[in-house]
Amino acid sequence: MGSMTLYGEPGWGSAIVELQLAWYGIDYEFERVGNLFKNPEARDRLVAVNPLAQVPTLVLPDGAVMTESAAITLYLAELSGNDSLVPAPRSDRRAAFLRWLVFIVANVYPTYTYADEPSRFVESADAQKPFRRAVDAYACKLYSQLEDVAGQPWFLGERFSALDIYFAVMTNWRPNPPWFEANAPKLHAIAKAARERPELQSAWARNDLDNQ
Repeated sequence: MGSMTLYGEPGWGSAIVELQLAWYGIDYEFERVGNLFKNPEARDRLVAVNPLAQVPTLVLPDGAVMTESAAITLYLAELSGNDSLVPAPRSDRRAAFLRWLVFIVANVYPTYTYADEPSRFVESADAQKPFRRAVDAYACKLYSQLEDVAGQPWFLGERFSALDIYFAVMTNWRPNPPWFEANAPKLHAIAKAARERPELQSAWARNDLDNQ
């Protein structure tokens, strides 16, 4: 099988997929897209591959394009032939994994889509800051719900999964690491432990913006 190409930006949502590619040992090339919010040329280049101009965008060896991190997560697990990140269909953790994977991508992740660039959704400039504050506040409520159901040492309890990789990346975003440490200590601990997994060190080093 040839190499895949992952379009992304260090520390952005593409990191969730890059860490999984590294975990499975799948060969890939990283195509850095630049800041899609500040660079129209970067957005135009990505539109040619993904009309939504969103990362992650993964191009498979045969040229097929995959988007949506949850879909990619499930696909990579099938491709790898092991269940180290995604519980197998008959696993007692499968239902919980699927529930919270979709919860993250359908509820939490969109709060960044809305608040990162509120002008795409709110026309009035005067309303954009209040809109962003409201969306960020809603994201905190969602994270609090995840905190309530989080296991230890990993989100699913004793079993490490791709969910822990999501938290490793997303707890670096708003509302910011100190908020998670103070208000969602289980998620904070899960994220910290996931970032320290030896299987992820090289890929994490490329996405740890605090150390770049």
